[in-house]
Amino acid sequence: MRTSNHLIGLLNFVTFLLSIPILGGGIWLSSRANNTDCLKFLQWPLIIIGVSIMVVSLAGFAGACYRNTFLMRLYLVAMFIIIAVLIGFIIFAYVVTDKGSGRRVMNRAYLEYSLQDYSGWLEERVASHSYWSKISSCIRDSRVCARMGTTINGLPQTPDMFYRRHLTPIQSGCCKPPTDCGYIYQNETVWSLGSGLMGADPDCTRWSNDQEQLCYACDSCKAGVLASLKKSWRKVSVINIVVMIILVIVYIIAYAAYRNNRKMDNDEPYGQARMTKAQPSAFHL
Repeated sequence: MRTSNHLIGLLNFVTFLLSIPILGGGIWLSSRANNTDCLKFLQWPLIIIGVSIMVVSLAGFAGACYRNTFLMRLYLVAMFIIIAVLIGFIIFAYVVTDKGSGRRVMNRAYLEYSLQDYSGWLEERVASHSYWSKISSCIRDSRVCARMGTTINGLPQTPDMFYRRHLTPIQSGCCKPPTDCGYIYQNETVWSLGSGLMGADPDCTRWSNDQEQLCYACDSCKAGVLASLKKSWRKVSVINIVVMIILVIVYIIAYAAYRNNRKMDNDEPYGQARMTKAQPSAFHL
């Protein structure tokens, strides 16, 4: 019994440690929501799941130390629910960020983004007027475009140097006009009309050299936000999948140890289930 309790206590300590990367991923997304991605709702489920795992692990640890059957049952039931929610959330995150990617442009190192490449619930939410006004205001306040400016010996970058830069999705979509529009580079956030015909993309007329406007009203900016969110979520999802697999393994071992404790409490030999002649004993936690 003491060995099984020690094992359960150790496993609960492991699940407590596993809650840290999940909680850390939620906090990281929250920090990006404030100054980069500007989407302030998807990080909360991760934070709640991380805190829940932490609290439930402490309850299971206390139940193992004090041989409290109620706390152990609470731990097993709650952890099963948390694992199911985590699996569902990982699937949801992959589904809503599945579509869309940057497009390569000739003689450009950076990618360009089109809202037509995205669809689904997340695209509709980001593109909605009421929600986009908050996102665009967040991007403007973050000054992500103002920080693009670099100089060499006091002079701005040449067009060729700028075209070789690897811009972030938000920088590419929000801080400059689409390449198809035919604007001529002056500096990172100032572009002049070319001598040829302007492209048919509606974003061509939405671009403004006003540093408070730029391309914040462009569909390319919305697409850049979606691409940035997809990149952030894929990084966090890798960690979540690894943690989820370890949690499932730990849960199975903890459940087996708990069942062993119950058998020993009932004076059953380890590895041998008690059975009556009429019918097997009912399955229960």
